[in-house]
Amino acid sequence: MPNYLLVEGPEQGVQLLTLNRPESLNALNTEVLRNLSEALDDAEADPEVHAVVITGSRKAFAAGADISEMAARDLVGILEDPRVVHWERIARFTKPIIAAVNGFALGGGCELAMHADILIAGENARFGQPEINLGIMPGAGGTQRLARKVGESLAMHMALTGEPIDARRALQAGLVSEICQPELTIEKAIQIGRTIARKAPIAVRLTKESVRKANDMNLAEGLRFERHAFTVLAGTADRQEGLDAFREKRRPHFKGQ
Repeated sequence: MPNYLLVEGPEQGVQLLTLNRPESLNALNTEVLRNLSEALDDAEADPEVHAVVITGSRKAFAAGADISEMAARDLVGILEDPRVVHWERIARFTKPIIAAVNGFALGGGCELAMHADILIAGENARFGQPEINLGIMPGAGGTQRLARKVGESLAMHMALTGEPIDARRALQAGLVSEICQPELTIEKAIQIGRTIARKAPIAVRLTKESVRKANDMNLAEGLRFERHAFTVLAGTADRQEGLDAFREKRRPHFKGQ
């Protein structure tokens, strides 16, 4: 089977995953998602990986799902779509994911970008859910995640018209956290990953989980989860190391314990 994913690192705690299907602008077929899912399995198990950066090419992060593959599936084929398992695996990844997006992030590409915890966009980035133009709708989180990230009105506009937004609009809407020159996008994402990699791993994991819970719980439930996670960290050696390092005016050396 072809490997549509380039894996580099980890280096300084960060692993770089590059979508590599240039002939189709990184369209997300089953093999691409399988390669990505398997790479995240490996990254999850590797104690040297503290953060993952996912990127594509300068022209396209991922221009959508593979239309030919999709067209070959009838109702039963969609119902039993093997890609669902891979999407669920990406969503379950416990370490931070940073997406470095240049060019097109459309359909499944936009949905993949929204699976990231931090999204860095090149000035040439375009985000959209154009499925409505094919007589279908987003099916990998493009209605649910988009509405949570940019609000209902803009999500409706994007999903119902199929019109994309540019990087500036994405920043204003809260979809991305920073805009860079396209040639600096990956470098910036890796920098952020290295910053995270220097933090206490258990604290990073619980912080990610707690922020994600804000979309799944009401405020009272979310605050209870946050307080529970905060209390759990009181029993870690890294917490004591962090406090000692602060008092001693030195850099902490976290061990994930």
